[in-house]
Amino acid sequence: MKAVSPGKDSTTGHWELAGLRLERAFPTYPDGFPDQLIRRFKSLAGVDGVLGNRAASGTEIVAELGDEHVKTGYPIVYTSADSVFQIAAHEEVIPLERLYRMCEIARDRICIDEHAVGRVIARPFVGSSGAYERVSSNRKDYSVEPRAETLQQALLTRGVETISIGKVGDLFGGVGFSRIVSTRSNADGIARTLEQLRADDGTDRFIWVNLVDFDQEFGHRNDVEGFARALEEFDQAVPSILDALPQDGQMIITADHGNDPTTPGTDHSREYVPVLYYHGGAGRDIGTRDTFNDHAATVAEFFKVPFERTGASFLNGRPVAGNLR
Repeated sequence: MKAVSPGKDSTTGHWELAGLRLERAFPTYPDGFPDQLIRRFKSLAGVDGVLGNRAASGTEIVAELGDEHVKTGYPIVYTSADSVFQIAAHEEVIPLERLYRMCEIARDRICIDEHAVGRVIARPFVGSSGAYERVSSNRKDYSVEPRAETLQQALLTRGVETISIGKVGDLFGGVGFSRIVSTRSNADGIARTLEQLRADDGTDRFIWVNLVDFDQEFGHRNDVEGFARALEEFDQAVPSILDALPQDGQMIITADHGNDPTTPGTDHSREYVPVLYYHGGAGRDIGTRDTFNDHAATVAEFFKVPFERTGASFLNGRPVAGNLR
């Protein structure tokens, strides 16, 4: 039996999709990080200064501070509406390995205890004044490791192969996955998904796919045309994915937060997200769900794996009334 679940990018939502409901929300910093946190980062990372230190769009803050960064060599530190500590740097000013090391320091020694953000993210960019461009393929996420057993861990310990395609593995610090496949784009993620499905050897497998371009490249940038093209690209791939599913395979297509590119602002802007569930039977409405944990409950029941978390399975299209919050 197999299951494949494409999704989008966020920390808390992904954790809930994996069956974990946080007892305490990850900290956020709408006014920037505390001075003592920045001072400690500067000391441990070996830099004389930082630029930014506020909540901002990544493309906008790089466009605004890129020239000063190139001149001073100071990294650009910023956050967003999410619980993230992001470090942007030009690849010719701060080489990738040094940028990654700064992020490791931030993850292991700065963003801890009450400042344990969901993710520390390396945001490299290239280009010149007025034409800086982020290098999404070199982005790297450093996530907090799960504090309880996740769905993928429960599956893995009971003989189900667990495969991450895209950023999912990074969001869990690699925990619970037997294989992690990195991708460069939505198109690459779709191609890697088809490869994994077509390499069927009869092993029970759970494949979790993250198509991050919807969020990273288009949603947060209010790029309506780009978002539409990405939707069309994925729509065109769905028949191939369904054809590649084994006879008893099932698929969930969902998102872990809403990001409407037509809404002013670049943060998560929708209360509800779509859930499409393919199981080979007659179509029916599975209702508005109460929690993202329904996804984990469904996958656990599909594989007949015990997994004690909140959530109601919608295996075979069982509906549940309520609101998804």
